[in-house]
Amino acid sequence: MDWTFWLEWVIKGFVLCLILLTGFAYLTLYERRALARMQVRVGPNRAGYQGLLQPIADAVKLIFKEELTPARVYKVVFVLAPVLTVVPSLVLAAVVPLGTSFNLFGRVITLYVADLNVGVLYLTSIASIAVYGITLAGWSSNNKYAMLGGIRASAQMISYELSLGLCFAIAIVMGNSMNLVDIVNAQSGMWFAVIQPVGALIFLIVTLAEVNRAPFDMPEAEQELTAGFHSEYSGMKFALFFMAEYQKMIVICMIAATLFFGGYREFWFLKDFAGGILSVDRFWFLGPIYLLLKVIVLLFFMIWIRATWPRIRYDRLMSFGWKVLLPLSLVVLFITAAGILLAQELNNQIYFYSIPVLSIISAMVAVALIYRDLRRKSNGRI
Repeated sequence: MDWTFWLEWVIKGFVLCLILLTGFAYLTLYERRALARMQVRVGPNRAGYQGLLQPIADAVKLIFKEELTPARVYKVVFVLAPVLTVVPSLVLAAVVPLGTSFNLFGRVITLYVADLNVGVLYLTSIASIAVYGITLAGWSSNNKYAMLGGIRASAQMISYELSLGLCFAIAIVMGNSMNLVDIVNAQSGMWFAVIQPVGALIFLIVTLAEVNRAPFDMPEAEQELTAGFHSEYSGMKFALFFMAEYQKMIVICMIAATLFFGGYREFWFLKDFAGGILSVDRFWFLGPIYLLLKVIVLLFFMIWIRATWPRIRYDRLMSFGWKVLLPLSLVVLFITAAGILLAQELNNQIYFYSIPVLSIISAMVAVALIYRDLRRKSNGRI
């Protein structure tokens, strides 16, 4: 490998980090304005035109805010924990394809940092270690409330990571590959979310739990844990936890768009529009635009959930992961694999098109069982 390869790798990694850091800053503004609109209030609109400089004002405030370190914390781990939380949120995006490729000075530049044959496995492994920073932050704070928040985060990750892995397996089975570029190209005809809507919905629910977003934000339940794992943090250390959460939101939405919503590919119904003028195969720069639009919509879904759903009680949160999502994920994976196998072996597409129907029926059965369980526990009062 020549030095130009390493230069290209470093430049693409730097640009990707810059995109995520900028996205994190303006996602905070996006969320605050969207929540304000839903709650019939104004939201930030003073710093710059329509509040566009609000993220910069927040950054300046946090940089100059006094940092307090309690006397009895485990100092080395206490300082490293925020960094350990931020790094996985950046590293996760390395294998997510942002587009196809283009020629620059006679060199083919691909719009992703790394193209791994086991890209999905890479995502699973990195997503699993992202909780270490939160757990270590709770432990190193030497505070019971923070410790409980860290323990909750690890327990929640273990509970929902199994369903997340099964959702990854659903995408692998439908794409017949663990390479994310191959999975995206397999959706040029139709999104996997259309073929397997229940699998896509489970993935979106599980990712909310993975990034500790409402209504799964029990590790930082204020009424119980006084802010949870980051109770003892202030200044830029707190800002790093804040940064990690919002960057993980962006990356998770990029992964969801890649696995189930066509990634950087155009909407399938636009593929042949006006002779393919809106196709990414014709204009490479459309790929990042399509991916950005899908990410914005998925982020709005996360914000909408936060604005409308109350926080789940912790025991019900764990029961939902183990007793509902995990069995349903297994059933959906079985239906998907069986439908694809029967369609290939018997050369009859009716089995393939039965996948969404059977998956929706299984989801309806799960909802009916949950409703019955709730009625039983409430003695007929919902």
